[in-house]
Amino acid sequence: MKNRTVLFIGDLLALAIVTVIGFTTHGEAGAAFLPRMAAAWLPLSISWFAIAPFFGLFSSGTTTDLKQLWRPALAMFFAGPLAVVMRGLILNAPIIPIFGVVLSLTSALGVVIWRAVYLIIDRRTGREHRN
Repeated sequence: MKNRTVLFIGDLLALAIVTVIGFTTHGEAGAAFLPRMAAAWLPLSISWFAIAPFFGLFSSGTTTDLKQLWRPALAMFFAGPLAVVMRGLILNAPIIPIFGVVLSLTSALGVVIWRAVYLIIDRRTGREHRN
């Protein structure tokens, strides 16, 4: 249960970091942009947590196996477009396909990096506890 909580919080933070980086690259990093950041991050987080369990992304067999790091990327390719549609509905704005592609790719990269860091830390702390 503890590891699952760490994964939940880490996923949320990874998605938040990717969102902030995305807005920063467009020169929109001020506090005035926080509502728009939330309008991107919240649907992305909801989509992620709706899709991720179907890919086994919170089971210990998947989260502790280096060969399974493709799973978060694949899951994000489903969660990203869903998030873009949800964002469009929230903002009553057009749904721009290239935004969906970029959001999916960058979010997949962010989550895979986080999950790789988690896996490395889990392996190191696991070895310490076993010795």
